[in-house]
Amino acid sequence: MSHESEPTVIDRVRRALGRTAPLDCPPEPPALPEHVVRLVHTDISLSELFAKRAEELKMGITFAHPDDLAQQIVAFLRQKGVKRVAASGSKLLDSLGVMNALRNAGFDAKRWNDITLDQMYDFDGAVTDTTYAVAESGTLAIVTDANNGRALSLVPMYHVAVVEPRNLVPDLLDLFKILGEQHRGRHVVMISGPSKTADIEMNVVTGVHGPNVVQTFILK
Repeated sequence: MSHESEPTVIDRVRRALGRTAPLDCPPEPPALPEHVVRLVHTDISLSELFAKRAEELKMGITFAHPDDLAQQIVAFLRQKGVKRVAASGSKLLDSLGVMNALRNAGFDAKRWNDITLDQMYDFDGAVTDTTYAVAESGTLAIVTDANNGRALSLVPMYHVAVVEPRNLVPDLLDLFKILGEQHRGRHVVMISGPSKTADIEMNVVTGVHGPNVVQTFILK
């Protein structure tokens, strides 16, 4: 018997069910209403939903006014005992005065494009902007490039992320559509809370292979 004449799994299932009529083409899936397929609706505040979902994943959330952001980041990192901070070479962070505030506060602060990957392991904190934030899942999506290396959000114990409201998207369907249209899907770090791992007995430990603390500041 040739390979082409062998019944497929679907053929065998159909025969077992007593269905003998030829299947010329698979049936069309039923159309599902938007409110069933997607949980995020237009009447939901994306900022509030993101904050709720992210906090459930043990991510720290703070709403901040742009004028106060730099000092709030300084206060947070100082409270955690952070000494060395790496930051993405971000126009947003520069416009908000984050790097100057860190240096004026006594932190050893450097931009990503001024250090090597090996040097990154000597930093205990990092500050990045965020390309997108997914409200439904509480996920940060950061497109990495020469000014914003992926190690910033993966190596230091403390990761501070800044989210602009305009970069909030309802769910992953929207995120993947946008990344596909922009051809930016190959170098994306997606973050849902601090690093976590669990053993066979379901004992969860954070920070084993990444940040132990992820603090997100959402701009008002």
